[in-house]
Amino acid sequence: MAKFSSPEAAEEAFYGAFEAGDPEAMRAVWQDTPDCVCIHPGGERLQGIELVMDSWDDILASMEDTVIRRSGLTVLGGSDLVTHVLHEHLYMGGELRGVILATNAYRFNGLSWHMVLHHASPDPTTRSRWNRRSVH
Repeated sequence: MAKFSSPEAAEEAFYGAFEAGDPEAMRAVWQDTPDCVCIHPGGERLQGIELVMDSWDDILASMEDTVIRRSGLTVLGGSDLVTHVLHEHLYMGGELRGVILATNAYRFNGLSWHMVLHHASPDPTTRSRWNRRSVH
């Protein structure tokens, strides 16, 4: 199992796996627990590592030529649970396809930080040309 020394390291690995379309790297970021939760834009609440990873397997298969830039990070901290709130700017083929509001939570399990929550929704303040079936 991968070890991440900080929530920031786990987040870098999450977005690296996301851009690369790498399901194994994505699985390494998530804490293998029945209480992890993922909500993709316009999607239902997925709880438990198997449902979460099944959803990422589908999404990651279509990540060719996708770049994700992040901005507006707010960190809400704690000793063993840290939440990041940020904007994801999704580019496909060099073109901005949409801006997503994301909340990512990371839990320390005594050895490593791992993701336990990813919740994303379209940013209503930006004009989006993004087709949510083609990406996240």
